[in-house]
Amino acid sequence: MMLFENSKPKLTLGYDLDAWNGYGAKIPVTADVSQDTNSHTLLCGMSGSGKSYATQMHIAKLKQLQPNSEFYFADYKGEDAFHFLKSSLRYYSYKQTVNALDAVYDKLNARLSGEDSTRHPIILVWDEYMANILALIGEDKKVATATMNKISECLLLGRSMNVRLISTLQRPDAIAFPVGSRLNYGIIVILGAYIRSIYEMLLPDHMEQVKGRQFGRGEGVALLQGSELHFIKIPQVRDYARMQELCIQALS
Repeated sequence: MMLFENSKPKLTLGYDLDAWNGYGAKIPVTADVSQDTNSHTLLCGMSGSGKSYATQMHIAKLKQLQPNSEFYFADYKGEDAFHFLKSSLRYYSYKQTVNALDAVYDKLNARLSGEDSTRHPIILVWDEYMANILALIGEDKKVATATMNKISECLLLGRSMNVRLISTLQRPDAIAFPVGSRLNYGIIVILGAYIRSIYEMLLPDHMEQVKGRQFGRGEGVALLQGSELHFIKIPQVRDYARMQELCIQALS
């Protein structure tokens, strides 16, 4: 579903969980993804939370909402959930994931320098970002530091240049987010079973609101711009093949 308010593109993240469970009502929870809004996205969830499915849906909906978007996909673990993307032009796996970041980082700098005057959305989706950074730290700390610094620049400077990051991971430990860059995500989604430490890291000011809540697969919390909290349900799409087709188009 795509909604527009005052000509600003609104991305449906899911449906209101309480309305869904209580009344069977499908009330969309939407996020502003226009250029003047922080739409960097952090998608967090442990194995089995529905995170990979939500990532696919996020890409497909963005592609529908902003057809001229240019996507890059960094797939560190090369999991089966994204196997269908492996032949796509802008798909990077395992050791090549930093190349996806470099491509996006170079495009950001071209826009910042004035060399590139275009402003179509450029979006880097980095799956299992945390695991990837930890692996880099273990292999080469200088490379890991340089990688995290580039991520920080994209988060700090990307919004005005219409360059966005979508980072998915299990635990958002501070070691992979230097200089408080974890706070530079305007959209934070946590899916699956309640794990207190994750909520304390990402939603420290909203612990009372989530206290006692139980979430199943594809259910959780969305925090928008650091203040607007929603409980959400990720629906099953009717045409899964079409969703995957849109993801392939996004990376082609």
